[in-house]
Amino acid sequence: MHSLEDLRRMVLQVKERELRKCLESFIENPRLSVAPSAEPKISLEESPAAPRKHHMYRGGLVHHTIAVTMTAIRIAEILKRVYELELDVDLVIAASILHDLYKYYQYEYSELDGCYKPRVDWYFSHDYAIVAEASKRGCPEKLLRVLSEVHGTVPISTVEGLVVHLADSVDAKIGEYLQSRVLSVLKELEAEYGCKHTRLFQELVSRFGLGALADMAFKGALKEVARSVCMELKG
Repeated sequence: MHSLEDLRRMVLQVKERELRKCLESFIENPRLSVAPSAEPKISLEESPAAPRKHHMYRGGLVHHTIAVTMTAIRIAEILKRVYELELDVDLVIAASILHDLYKYYQYEYSELDGCYKPRVDWYFSHDYAIVAEASKRGCPEKLLRVLSEVHGTVPISTVEGLVVHLADSVDAKIGEYLQSRVLSVLKELEAEYGCKHTRLFQELVSRFGLGALADMAFKGALKEVARSVCMELKG
């Protein structure tokens, strides 16, 4: 599984000093200073990307963020080579890393289901939170604009905003599809053996990773592996 250390290495790819300084401040201290009384119930590194939707497992947010950043860089390279478009790759990387950062404030762990769920007491949507926080931290205005465009808060009017928006959509769909293939097998096991599929999913992802589990599902090998872990968890 990927970690915050992987994100730190991606930050180092940003050449523009002001953008890199902004990113470093978030990675080293991701607390939401525009809402100082607010307390997250899980850490950034623990957080899923979107419970019940995509990358719903522990560490899914960091995993999704890394994939979005890598995808966005590739899309930017294609646009430059094929369409000869001028775009700011540093800005693409920065917006990709930050676009979903404050999702970790929105979720909490559910002991009942063994997975994550949205907090009923949370009020500050992550897409607004990141723009507000980046503004307070003095990040470049061009970054605020792209961050606003990524989630549709304002109409897309920059190539960088389009690139990150597309990369985010692509990885969310990939993650959702791979996850659904795995969960369909685990739901069958829950009916047969009584292992809660959401709890079993978290355990399997922590051991093997989503990609390896999806590969097992494609090859018809997942059910036996999952059954073995299910029996182990049942004691």
